Amino acid sequence: MRHHKNLPPRRGPAISFFLAKRFASFFLTLLAASVVIFTVLDVLPGNAAEVMLGESATPESLAALSAKLGLDRPPLVRYADWMKGLASGELGTSTAYDTPIAGLIGERLLVTVPLALLAMLLTTALAFVFGLYAAARHGRAGDTGIMAVSQVGIAIPSFWFAILLILVFSVKLRWFSAGGFPGWNAEDGGGAGPALRALVLPAVAIAVVQAAILTRIVRSAVLEVLREDFVRTARAKGQSPRGVLWGHVLRNAMVPVLTVMGLQFASLLAGTVVIEQVFALPGLGRLVFQAIANRDLLVVRNVVMLLAAAVVVINFAVDVLYVVIDPRLRAKAAA
Repeated sequence: MRHHKNLPPRRGPAISFFLAKRFASFFLTLLAASVVIFTVLDVLPGNAAEVMLGESATPESLAALSAKLGLDRPPLVRYADWMKGLASGELGTSTAYDTPIAGLIGERLLVTVPLALLAMLLTTALAFVFGLYAAARHGRAGDTGIMAVSQVGIAIPSFWFAILLILVFSVKLRWFSAGGFPGWNAEDGGGAGPALRALVLPAVAIAVVQAAILTRIVRSAVLEVLREDFVRTARAKGQSPRGVLWGHVLRNAMVPVLTVMGLQFASLLAGTVVIEQVFALPGLGRLVFQAIANRDLLVVRNVVMLLAAAVVVINFAVDVLYVVIDPRLRAKAAA
């Protein structure tokens, strides 16, 4: 009879359990976020009807609007109805636009998501090019210059840089429009080309600051890995500096970089309101700004919940990528 005392543990079930725990954490975080958002906007003193109508509203008008919004029902019933609506896509009707909120959000996502993706693509490309260049020339003039430029990039307010881009590329050179969005439908005068062209300057305005931050993270992560013993071993075996960088260093340096990239992309989705205002883009951030100005709290509640869900989903995806990229974390998850 054969004995299998030294067989390694089965990794498949262990990794599945690791992902199940992450998914449970993801679900509980979303649930907690929904409770906080509902409590702040619907339960605290000063309900939505009072905020919408103002101090001069009569008791009759307050009662009528409260009944229309369902505020006369118990909080737990309203919360349960809201959660059912989120699950089914029935988010209610905007009081300011008199339009279903789900359709309103869907239209604005067609601007905000491409803008965030384009900005993240530019951020990643710039950060990896300059971060790797600085790490490869650590302590030299190239490294010092890139660090100085990145410090300036971090200090520049994105809205100020957006105005500067408009002055240079829209007013002076007339290469891009100063604002507005033609839409993705060619029949309405837009199309993929004009739509992407309208997003270039806003994406650059966002990407400059984010790329400056990520460049420093990439440089620091690569320099830390370059000091590891396995890198010296690879060099001793005769591998070229480029082969060591791409074959060994970069993959091991990706964990802290992915963390920052996940946070940046989440912030891009949630924080485009200023840039969308500068360029008059009908995106999700501008919708929240207008909903707050119009006191349309139903829209605010659903958009904030959507943004919170996007942040949680992105963090969950980053956790999964950790296990895929780093074999040490994969072994820890399987242990």
